[in-house]
Amino acid sequence: MADVLVIDDDENIRDIVTLRLGVSGHTVHSAGDGETGLARARELKPDLVLLDIMMPRLNGIDVCRQLRADADLAEVPIVLLTARGQEHDVDRGFEVGADDYIVKPFSLVELQSRLRRYIGRV
Repeated sequence: MADVLVIDDDENIRDIVTLRLGVSGHTVHSAGDGETGLARARELKPDLVLLDIMMPRLNGIDVCRQLRADADLAEVPIVLLTARGQEHDVDRGFEVGADDYIVKPFSLVELQSRLRRYIGRV
C-alpha cells in the first residue's frame, strides 16, 4: 500500500481522509500547516501528497512549487484539495505542478476514485 501525506490546516479534513485511506490499508501522515508539511514530505518521501492551498506559515501553492523543485520529490503526485474553486485558482494549481485538483466540499468516494490513478487501488 501507499504512504500518503495530508497537508491541511483543517483537523477534520485530516481526520476524515486519514480514517478513509487508513481503512483501505494506506499509511497516512499529516501536517497542519505548509511549512511543517514541506518538512514532513522531505523526511518521509511519500507516494502521494494531498495538499490544501489556504494554510498558515506557507500556502499550498508555495509548497507545491517547492516539492516540484526538490529532486527527491519532483515526481511525487500532488493532489490539491481545497475550497478555492474558481477557474483561475484551478489553473494556477496546475501551473505550479499539481497533478489533480479537488474542490471542497468533496465526496470521499470521488476522492478515492481520483486517487486510484496515483496510488493504485485505494
